[in-house]
Order: sequence, then C-alpha cells, then structure tokens
Amino acid sequence: MTMAAEKIEPLETPCTVEQRSLALRFLPLVVLLGGLALGYAFGLHHYLSLTYLGEQRGALQAYVADHKLFSSILFMVIYTAAVAFSFPAASVLTIFGGFLFGWLQAGIMVAFAATLGATILFLAAKSSIGGFLRAKLKGSAASFADGFAKDARSYLFVLRLAPVFPFFLVNIAPALFNVRVKDYVTATFFGILPGTFAFCYLGEGVGSVLDAAAASGTAPSVKSLVTPEITIAFASLACVAAIPTIVRWYRGRK
Repeated sequence: MTMAAEKIEPLETPCTVEQRSLALRFLPLVVLLGGLALGYAFGLHHYLSLTYLGEQRGALQAYVADHKLFSSILFMVIYTAAVAFSFPAASVLTIFGGFLFGWLQAGIMVAFAATLGATILFLAAKSSIGGFLRAKLKGSAASFADGFAKDARSYLFVLRLAPVFPFFLVNIAPALFNVRVKDYVTATFFGILPGTFAFCYLGEGVGSVLDAAAASGTAPSVKSLVTPEITIAFASLACVAAIPTIVRWYRGRK
C-alpha cells in the first residue's frame, strides 16, 4: 500500500518574519507620507489656500446652503485628512469653516476633526519610529522625555494653547516621549479649543478681507487676520496653563 507524499511547506525563517513585522510597523507612516507626496504632486495644496477658496466662496456658500449635512461631513473628512497628511492648511480651513458654517458649528467640527487627524498621525509615528528614536535619547534629552511622559497632559496643553511650533510638529513630537493615547487626545482636544473658536470667529468676517485683497490686487493671507491682541491672548493662556507644571517641577527639584 503506497501513501501519497504530503507536500511540506517550508517554514518561515526568523529573518522573513522580522522583515514582515518591520514592514507592517512602518506601513501607516509610509501611507501618510505617500499621501502627502501625492497631494503635492497633484497640486492639491493650491486648492486649500485662502486665495482659491476666496475665489470659489460664492459657489461654496450655495453648495453648503443646499447640502447642509453632506457638506458638514465632507468638510470634516477633508479637515481630518489634511491634518493626518500634514498639509499646511489647518488655519485656512478653520477660517473658511467659520465663514461657511458659522463660528459655533465650525468650531465644533474643527475640534473633533483636528483631534482625529492629529491622533492618526501620532499613532502612525509612535508605532513606526517612536520607540526606535526614544531608545536613542541619552542624558538630558532622555530625562526631558521621561518628564514629558509623566506630565504629558500639561506639556501638550501648553503647546496646543501657544501655537509657537507648527501644528504637525506638535502632532508627531509626543510619539518620541512615550505619551499615552488617552493623554494625547485629551490635551489635544481641549488645548486647541481656544484657538479653534478664535479662528472660526475670524472666519465669519473673512469676506471683507477677501474683498479688500481683491480690490488692492494682493493675495489674502492668514497673517492679515491675526492681530497682536489675539497673539498676546494665546500667549497669556499658555503661561497660565504652564503654572502648575512649573510649580511641580520646582517642588521636585527642592
């Protein structure tokens, strides 16, 4: 009696398993970077500018009026994608959201969409390069990373209130400090609320700025809307939010 020989599949080598694990770990970050590159290649950044949106404001207002629910969902999807792919369009979209939907509705939508997009980028960076780069930190840099992780909410809250650094950089940097997702989401959501509603409120009056820019033949910019008073207000909020962290740090040294 003869038995058919069974085909034995070769076992995966440790090298193959490690390579597959490494590829899966970097896949989310590669997708986001690839999406950013494709966006610039297709010129999408030109459509997310104050100049282009100003030229299309009549058509956009009419569309929002006829499709309120769908336009709200579409706006949130676009905003989330812009933040996740690190397109430099958050300020423009926030301002124009206030213009199209009103400061209150736009502020709520932007707060949730920006937090979701930032969290996606944070998780992609943390899962791919966060642990590797964190292990490379030595000396004072490692001590700072440990302190940041222990008091992550306070640090992130201050950074969100005072937009000194680019938004995408603050989205990625906590991935190097082993910040918990819960702390990241909480600090991001509540930290961006003052700036979000301020920019949405500015957006309600952006029509006059666009008209003035068109009359003078100049391109409208976000900087023309941000007054020194608003900048001082943000800095003051950040200083107040930093007080508990400074006190704890001082007591720890003593």
